[in-house]
Amino acid sequence: MITSLTGQLQTLGTEGRKAAELAVEQINKDGGVLGRKLELTVKDDKSLPDQSVLAFNGFKDQGVTAVLGSPSAGSALATLPAVDRAEIPYISLSPADEQVEPVHPFVFVVPALASDYAERLLQYYKSEGVTKLAVAYDTKTAYPTAGYKAMKAKAGEYGIKVVATEEIQSTASDFSAVFTHVKGTDAQALAVWVTGPASVVLTKQYAASGLDIPIAFTGSQASKLWLDPAGKAAEGAIVASSIGLVGNTLPEGAQRKAIEAVNKPFTEKYNYPPPQFAQDG
Repeated sequence: MITSLTGQLQTLGTEGRKAAELAVEQINKDGGVLGRKLELTVKDDKSLPDQSVLAFNGFKDQGVTAVLGSPSAGSALATLPAVDRAEIPYISLSPADEQVEPVHPFVFVVPALASDYAERLLQYYKSEGVTKLAVAYDTKTAYPTAGYKAMKAKAGEYGIKVVATEEIQSTASDFSAVFTHVKGTDAQALAVWVTGPASVVLTKQYAASGLDIPIAFTGSQASKLWLDPAGKAAEGAIVASSIGLVGNTLPEGAQRKAIEAVNKPFTEKYNYPPPQFAQDG
């Protein structure tokens, strides 16, 4: 497993490591795979693409069976040429579309792609009668860039026009100019594509900005790692999420029970409850 135990995405990487360790423990307890036990080795990419490539090459030399990829889209994309050459199955935990478009035969992506999040948000906006949209995205990171491009390309299919584009960076600490610019447009909603701690800062500054149009985030913020530090500033924000992340907030029924059953081993082992999203969020 290549993950981010340090650097910008360390909170995401350390949680992913816990999940992988638990999965290996459960699989081995049930007899392993084809009668053999799994052995998990974890390398830290430090949230840096070049470190991910080094980690992958190290695993190749060790003769591993498969590699779980970094949560960093930049790291994942940088590693793909090495994956193609080595022909070792690479299970990516990053949602950047470029990993599978075009197809890389040994690359498999677990989360929804950036384009999936883009289309679901556009569907939501159409249902809410939004026809004019502002979009802010991190130009230096692969996942937000892919998401913005998909949203821009598909907006017309849903009767939506992107009337403002705000270029931001995940290393920034002041996003006030974004809200000032958007206020000067006729945008009816603001969609934000950003990863890491910057999303918390942006959320708090949005809440204090006086901008009176709804803000929406993507799967990168579908986590207590965003919700808890954002606090009350997250109230009213919209987050596109895989349904499993909010399973404990679903209405009673078969779907909720199924998701709770999947989450149970993890929550019991790590005393880490599934995310409780803001009631108005």
